[in-house]
Amino acid sequence: MTKIGYFLSCEQYGPKELIDQAKRAEAAGFEALWISDHFHPWNDEQGQSPFVWGVIGALSEVTSLPVSTAVTCPTIRTHPAIIAQASATAAVQLDGRFVLGVGSGEALNEHILGDAWPSVGVRQEMLEEAVDIIRLLHRGDEVSHHGKHYEVQEARIYTRRDQPVPIYVSGFGPQGAELAGRIGDGYVLVMPEADLVKTFRESGGGNKPVQGGTKVSWDKDADTALKVAHRLWGNDALPGQSAQTLPRPKDFAALMSLVTPDQVAEVVTCGPDPDTHVAKVREYVDADIDEVYVQQIGPDMDGFFAAYERDVLPQLRG
Repeated sequence: MTKIGYFLSCEQYGPKELIDQAKRAEAAGFEALWISDHFHPWNDEQGQSPFVWGVIGALSEVTSLPVSTAVTCPTIRTHPAIIAQASATAAVQLDGRFVLGVGSGEALNEHILGDAWPSVGVRQEMLEEAVDIIRLLHRGDEVSHHGKHYEVQEARIYTRRDQPVPIYVSGFGPQGAELAGRIGDGYVLVMPEADLVKTFRESGGGNKPVQGGTKVSWDKDADTALKVAHRLWGNDALPGQSAQTLPRPKDFAALMSLVTPDQVAEVVTCGPDPDTHVAKVREYVDADIDEVYVQQIGPDMDGFFAAYERDVLPQLRG
């Protein structure tokens, strides 16, 4: 049966709010947690960006749910050896209930140290080498690595579990899905794209887990819900490669002025009708996605969690 989780958005909420949402999600019957890993929010209206590893440490003390990063970029802003240490510690804190989701990143977060932003092919090549390094370090041996993109000298991780941390790979096109099938312990995507899931499974992914995420704006008034979604997350409706290539929150804000509310309504489920929320999650189930993570955009957290506990999750499990 498909696992239904809750998506903790580090772009929109501060660390204490995220911890509160995690506790509420578990109480409402969600089965797992996703958490985003950003240096910047997508735009200033979202307005947050806490350091994900600090939040994960706090989560480990308040929830028994499994946690996945969705997703961490281990290639430019943060060296893969550091991500190996951070994820090994997270797995210890969460008693093994941790998945390291990784991806090739966005310029929004990765340009901040002045590094060049590589082409897609180079970014995926860097990601593959980074995953190799992380896996080597998670074995607990001393590692020295001299690769095309990374250098590691006599590094060893001491705080770790005996079992390696599962690494799920994100990919938003056929090339990314193929890479995830080849090197990932699972696959991460955002939209319910059955063709990409099929590519992942046929490229070596087999029956490995696939995670997907969706945003909703729950509010008792549907018009209010759409206005909030348009103001905060209009960037989700931007076409093409903009999400990967724009460098600043203000650049996303400038382009969001071109996005209409109708375009946002196509990608974000808005309003209180439980059937529309159930239907959106079922699109992911129908696309052969094993775990679906739901992010609440709107401010009415009480209404959202009550509605999902009472009206949405029971239907999905029925």
